[in-house]
Amino acid sequence: MDFEFSLALPREAIGIPMVRRILGDSLASRGVTAGCVSDILLAVTEACANAVRHGGPDNRYQVKAAIGRDRCDVRVIDRGHGVVRLPERYPPTDVENGRGILIMRSVVDEISFDMAPGRGTTVHLSKQLSLRPDAQRPASARARELAPA
Repeated sequence: MDFEFSLALPREAIGIPMVRRILGDSLASRGVTAGCVSDILLAVTEACANAVRHGGPDNRYQVKAAIGRDRCDVRVIDRGHGVVRLPERYPPTDVENGRGILIMRSVVDEISFDMAPGRGTTVHLSKQLSLRPDAQRPASARARELAPA
């Protein structure tokens, strides 16, 4: 991976915009398309919201991101009670909650959950990056092309 960061955040909604800003700016600066950035940020926002809502009793959660040349991997880790089972379909239209996991599934290429009742949940999100036509490849890739054979 070319770029990695880790954030330890208070289990409060106020930290979610910070995650979005850091991750979004990191992706955009690497030339990722706006649509791809939006998909990743939507999924990460949902995962963070779940950690904030269900991540107790611990008062913190963690976000770890790795952005490579063509893939972004994000892990959202909480120390809550763990999810018992994942929903298979959307809840009825008159219910406000319960769509986050299904939304995440719809916008990333891969999603997995490491759940341990009483020890927390790790949500792993992975998405192939779409780059803008004007995006520059990392300097290390350009240097390899320019190196004499």
